[in-house]
Amino acid sequence: MTIIDIITKKKNKENLTYEEIKYAVDEYIKGNIKDYQMSSLLMAITIQGMTDEETFDLTDVMLKSGETIDLDNIQPVVDKHSTGGVGDKTTLILAPLVASCGVNIAKMSGRGLGFTGGTIDKLESIPGFKTSIDLKRFKEQVKNINVAVVGQMGNLVPADKKIYALRDVTGTVESIPLIASSIMSKKLASGASSIVIDVKVGNGALMKTEENAKKLAKLLVKIGKKYNKKVVCFITDMDEPLGYAIGNSLEVLESINTLIGKGPKDLTELVIELATHMVSIGKNIDIEEAKKQVIENINNGKAYEKFKEFVKEQEGNLNQIKISKNIETIKSKKEGYISHINALELGEIARNIGAGRLNKEDNIDFEVGIVLNKKVGDHIKKDEELLKIYYNNKKVQEKEILDCFKITKTQPEKKELIKAIIK
Repeated sequence: MTIIDIITKKKNKENLTYEEIKYAVDEYIKGNIKDYQMSSLLMAITIQGMTDEETFDLTDVMLKSGETIDLDNIQPVVDKHSTGGVGDKTTLILAPLVASCGVNIAKMSGRGLGFTGGTIDKLESIPGFKTSIDLKRFKEQVKNINVAVVGQMGNLVPADKKIYALRDVTGTVESIPLIASSIMSKKLASGASSIVIDVKVGNGALMKTEENAKKLAKLLVKIGKKYNKKVVCFITDMDEPLGYAIGNSLEVLESINTLIGKGPKDLTELVIELATHMVSIGKNIDIEEAKKQVIENINNGKAYEKFKEFVKEQEGNLNQIKISKNIETIKSKKEGYISHINALELGEIARNIGAGRLNKEDNIDFEVGIVLNKKVGDHIKKDEELLKIYYNNKKVQEKEILDCFKITKTQPEKKELIKAIIK
């Protein structure tokens, strides 16, 4: 068996065996298979696809490439994952909200490579917040306050780390089998008993069509069943940013507003639905009862109190969050209804002013970003504020921003935020 044989087999649309997949992954981690060879295999998989069985095998091989975390003594643990999008700050709200209902959240999150920071970057925009704690303390914190969110610890799924970095620079990110095995190998290694996954679809998401988003969701659920894990997938809209804030500190502040019941309508709706399913699974109660608890804990302040407790436990100081004092207001050039917002372009603008990173080594400016004043369907007058830009070192051309918005005379139909739930 050689890597050339395996590449040729997949190029010819033949199915790979478990042993062939294991050989390719293991030898790549050891350095015996070169980047250019693995790139060829990844491209062949992206073009020719994989059967469910091949995807199960790839997930298993990646899962077994490193350590796994044993959370048996604090089960049930419910985890949440999002495939990512512009303004997606749901974990910051969901983790304390679900924990305030008595469900254990032991979550490992990543840094962002794209529009804005990932969950870990957003948490680190809270001065002092420790995203790196040892496993013993991690488990104790979950036992004591039901919630801990940290960066990846230990040697979890090293195969995915190495392969994902290669996919990112070889145009093989959008392959559904590669996405599914990447997500599930990490989630299975993290030790949760149940997982709720938010699969974003649209202009600002990895999945551009609902058809592909559903394919991915069904595959994630199948992999979960293979490992006796309950997986629930939400297909949610990402044709416009989620909420109003894009940027790390700005998103933390919007998360706080949502926890006290003053958040944007779309973000609040999504968080309530995701939290409801997490609480229902975690406490083995029906959806109606779970939703009642979730809404109560937003209204009675328990969700925000849990957020403060969680931040304090990980040494963050909410009183010291900083946003840039340099603010530019962009106004509309005409009157009408917002019929389209280009989430992808807005995300790239936010990244270009420092809110995200292009390369792993890039530093993020936590203070900068964009705050929308209008969403799709809203009416706007000429010279009314469209959004604010918070900047430090880089400014944005007004035309660049205005080109992200389409304004029409007639009000567009509002899209459904949650398009499907797949179990």
